[in-house]
Amino acid sequence: MITVKSFARYRPLLGFAELELPVVATLGELLKDPRLALLPRDALLAVNQRFADQATPLADGDEVALMPPVSGG
Repeated sequence: MITVKSFARYRPLLGFAELELPVVATLGELLKDPRLALLPRDALLAVNQRFADQATPLADGDEVALMPPVSGG
């Protein structure tokens, strides 16, 4: 299984803080899950605490983080 965690404003938007999903080959395939359909295109993605893109391979036990973009000043 893959653990998907949503942060900040994505929690109420997606309706979960943490979700277990079956293993798929890439992060892009995972993002096609209907439970993630409302995720904005500008979301920051991480796999195992490292920023990732949709081509990133996934394996059983991976943790995916979905984070809104941030800016500072």
